[in-house]
Amino acid sequence: MLRISNIKLRADFDPSKEQELLVKKIQKVLKVKQDKILSFSISKKSIDAREKHNVQLVYSVDVEVKNEKLYLGINNVSSFEPLEYVIKKTKKITRPVVVGSGPAGLFCALVLAEHGLNPIVVEQGMDVDKRKVAVERFWKYGELDTNSNVQFGEGGAGTFSDGKLTTGIKNTRIPKVFNELIEAGAPAEIAYLSKPHIGTDILITVCRNIRKKNRTTRWRSAFRNKNEGTYY
Repeated sequence: MLRISNIKLRADFDPSKEQELLVKKIQKVLKVKQDKILSFSISKKSIDAREKHNVQLVYSVDVEVKNEKLYLGINNVSSFEPLEYVIKKTKKITRPVVVGSGPAGLFCALVLAEHGLNPIVVEQGMDVDKRKVAVERFWKYGELDTNSNVQFGEGGAGTFSDGKLTTGIKNTRIPKVFNELIEAGAPAEIAYLSKPHIGTDILITVCRNIRKKNRTTRWRSAFRNKNEGTYY
């Protein structure tokens, strides 16, 4: 796989032509015809607004072509091998317990489930749908549920925020997180935008879908609601 960096497009182009324009840029950089490009995907997209009269979108794209070694001497072209997150099944009698179903708890339980460890998730607040009702009741009438509110419940405090996805580290686990969010309903562009965010309305669906997926991966979750004493 080849990675081509620093591809620029003027920000005022028709968004529906993004893929077409990127293909033309790839052809120009590699000096190949379109039929030589087997596939490509955007790996990063950011805005360069340093020149106010010439705002540009800057891309890095991963490209699959035949005989890739022939193109490695070209400026801004490098070799790239996609990292794979490998799941190894593990046998264990004792079920692990995850306390809290915020972002860390949800993904901890997900990975444990994928490893076959059948975790239990304990959460003092409600599942995201009932929690949404409780939060809206608080916003409208000022009635606070101390166990399930903007801070507590499935999805954690970030569920009712703007859902910005920011980190200062580079880690092989990050693509795994993005892929799970996208599979659960987040927009695909979060995987490559420089400052991605999901938004509360979509986050509620994402949290619900991650829970449902985990049940299909043998996650016998126990979202314990202190108020109702029930498990989900």
